[in-house]
Amino acid sequence: MNTAAAPRSRLRRRRRLLLVSGITLLLTIWLLQPRNAGRLLLWQAGNALGLDITAQSIDYRLRGTPHLELHDAVARRPGDAAPLLQAKRLYLALPWRTVRSLGDELTLQRIVLESPVLNLPALQRWLATRPPSTTRIPALTHGLHVRDGRIDNDDWRIDQLAIDIPDLQPRQRLRAHVQGRYQAPPLAIPVDLAVSLVTPQRLLDGQRAGIAGIGKMQLQGAGWQAPMQVFLAGPLRIGRDSALLQPARLGLAGHYQAGPTRLPFRLGLHGPMAFNNASWRFVPATVVLTGDGKLLPNAQARGSVTLGQRLRLQLDGHLAHWPRDWPALPAPLAASQSPMPFSVRYQGALAFGDAANLSLRRDATRFEARFRLPDVLAWLDSGATGPPLPPLTGTLTTPRIKLDGVTLEGVDIQLDEPPSAR
Repeated sequence: MNTAAAPRSRLRRRRRLLLVSGITLLLTIWLLQPRNAGRLLLWQAGNALGLDITAQSIDYRLRGTPHLELHDAVARRPGDAAPLLQAKRLYLALPWRTVRSLGDELTLQRIVLESPVLNLPALQRWLATRPPSTTRIPALTHGLHVRDGRIDNDDWRIDQLAIDIPDLQPRQRLRAHVQGRYQAPPLAIPVDLAVSLVTPQRLLDGQRAGIAGIGKMQLQGAGWQAPMQVFLAGPLRIGRDSALLQPARLGLAGHYQAGPTRLPFRLGLHGPMAFNNASWRFVPATVVLTGDGKLLPNAQARGSVTLGQRLRLQLDGHLAHWPRDWPALPAPLAASQSPMPFSVRYQGALAFGDAANLSLRRDATRFEARFRLPDVLAWLDSGATGPPLPPLTGTLTTPRIKLDGVTLEGVDIQLDEPPSAR
């Protein structure tokens, strides 16, 4: 037996123990520094999600309610030029039971995002690389709060985004306050809505979930605006870059204003509403318009409405009555109580600056016209000081008409737009 070998073996074990203890002590001291521990946490989270996650400064606390705070955080898919998510500040607080469960219990206390920017195409590219799994929504006991956010897409974006969700339970009704401005130039829509969603988890699972929103919004463009109160409700289903509300019930009450022209209105739409490629489409749609009775008529119609970078209308319906400030109808049309079927076709700028086609009938009289709405409204506002004929082109055919006491039969009138209005 080698009596000298035993002390050497014990010495080596002591050295290894001291080395391990020293490394453990140094690692503990390193981890106690928030920035180092935070970097390790971000690396672990990024490795699990397949993302590179970085932050300029990191702070965390374990006493009381654990929380993590990141400043100038960036999440990016490896090899992708565009960050998926950026945020000036991200604050996350979660109870100890969530930490101890290692993700089995997904309950968070509070999430705060300041100046976040979500790149939707980058998000979709990342989602396409993820393995199939059940997506879970965390419960939030003290809510989600977003300030000065932005969502970027290829052909539209939402900026000035603010979201307040007091609390969130995945399978219970969610209530939220949402503000923002949707932009797909030249279209800009500021909104301020109170939103109620029946079951968030159903929506995430690709199923329909009832949603309702009420608040304010405003259509606006160069030289015109249309502020209004809005109500929207229906069963919602969302896709990767689309949304379908079927059927949708949309109610708008406001006024259209361009220069001195101010037209109050109420507008109701019912039918499937699809959003995709920066456009809202109601096809087929039932449309009910209640105007002021002077310039805007009361009307009902069916057809299609598409609102995006341009406006497209294909509607067929009837007028309830002839508006008071429109040119007076001659006899015998003025005395007739027959309905007035119409069809309107328009594809152009949102402010109706492009030409529209109108067909209007009463009894055997038919009127076909092509016009620009701003020009016609300006002519109606001019009253007696304006030109005697409206700025439009068209034809009027009627079997009989009375003008200044003279009865004309088999009338066919061609109207040409005045040269100054062209």
